[in-house]
Amino acid sequence: MKRALLIMAAMTTLAAPAFADEALAKSKNCMACHAVDKKLVGPSYKDVAAKYAGDAKAVDALATKIIKGGSGVWGAIPMPANTQVSEAEAKKLSAWVLSQK
Repeated sequence: MKRALLIMAAMTTLAAPAFADEALAKSKNCMACHAVDKKLVGPSYKDVAAKYAGDAKAVDALATKIIKGGSGVWGAIPMPANTQVSEAEAKKLSAWVLSQK
């Protein structure tokens, strides 16, 4: 019984950051245009992760794009600037997006 509780606690601890980052994405309205596994207005987070896989500068580049917006990478629809997102939040969101498989 004790072992089962330890395993459950470990699983909750490991899963919590993923839920927290998804919650942050929802709270910052990212999910209005993006989804984890399908294209909406913008690309899916899985597609973004695949495109930037192995790019050591991707977290910082995507964090900048989250805050300042951008266009042309995924088609004609531009991503608007999200000035309500802090730099720390943008980096957290970027790392989460890049972790999607």
